[in-house]
Amino acid sequence: MPPTAPPHRPIIGITLGDVSGIGPEVTAAALARTAVRRALLPVVFGDGPTLQRFPLFERWAHVAPEALGRASQPTVCVVTHLAERDRRPGKPTRAGGRAQYAFIDAAITAAREGLLDGLCTAPVSKEQISRAGIPFMGHTEVLAQAFGRDVLMLMDGPRVRVALATNHLPLATVPGALEVETLVAQLRLLSDSLRPRLGRRPRLAVCGLNPHAGEGGLLGREEVEVIGPAIARARRLGVDAHGPLPADGLFAKVDPFPYDAALAMYHDQGLVAAKALDFERTVNTTLGLPLPRTSPDHGTAYALAGTGKASAVPMTEALLRCAEAARARGKPIRAHLPSPPGRVRG
Repeated sequence: MPPTAPPHRPIIGITLGDVSGIGPEVTAAALARTAVRRALLPVVFGDGPTLQRFPLFERWAHVAPEALGRASQPTVCVVTHLAERDRRPGKPTRAGGRAQYAFIDAAITAAREGLLDGLCTAPVSKEQISRAGIPFMGHTEVLAQAFGRDVLMLMDGPRVRVALATNHLPLATVPGALEVETLVAQLRLLSDSLRPRLGRRPRLAVCGLNPHAGEGGLLGREEVEVIGPAIARARRLGVDAHGPLPADGLFAKVDPFPYDAALAMYHDQGLVAAKALDFERTVNTTLGLPLPRTSPDHGTAYALAGTGKASAVPMTEALLRCAEAARARGKPIRAHLPSPPGRVRG
């Protein structure tokens, strides 16, 4: 019999995150794993001197962003050359904050040019990027703007999947941010995104905003005036949505979870459940983009940076999930991209 052809390895762009956090070390550790090397062809966007700390990257091709093409081998895209004081583990700086954003900027540009099949982002510090003078609320918001898409954050775990109706907002502003039309669009996007993966129409739970999902209006009107009508409209459009449901009771039923995914109304309502149930293997996924984007479900962990104690399991899971999603698409990324508006700027 002829030898079996090797599986397609999608080109995955990986941003290094905060060089003073655990991003560099968990990225290197994850990329050293055999399963990851077999699943994808990596292009790491990062800081040259930081990456020199890791022998793995010495054997890779090194290019500047302007010289990057479609990779045929593992590649380091050297975006910055930080001074030693700006790349110390556990000691973030403004220059490091600017570098974090520059890695994202370069990776988005490469994706728009059809050079990547997916994006996997190591953790950044919103505080440090903002201190560097760059308005930044998170990867999800930047990617939505860069690609001109309405997107949805999905915490994709082995025991529960939780999408967020609102992302990084002060809690006081969440009620005013909930709109019927937006919730309907989010439920349709969540259903449409999961359906190919499940092979059937997903069954979706929708959380209430208030305690006990508002108690029929006694504890708040959002369920009656916004969330409930959105669910009804989504159901008329073919989405199998249920609720509004009290979040405390919903997330207490996870063995097995009776829904394919839940839509939470605000950040902590969803992420507390996802992280408590399986912190290491839950992957932050952005739905609605023209290419897959994933990230590990943790932050920069400055206290662990440089100690060798940070687990590479979350980054490994994020990389494998990104590669799986890119292979499932099956079409060149360039065919999915809108006309480029130019580079992303803060």
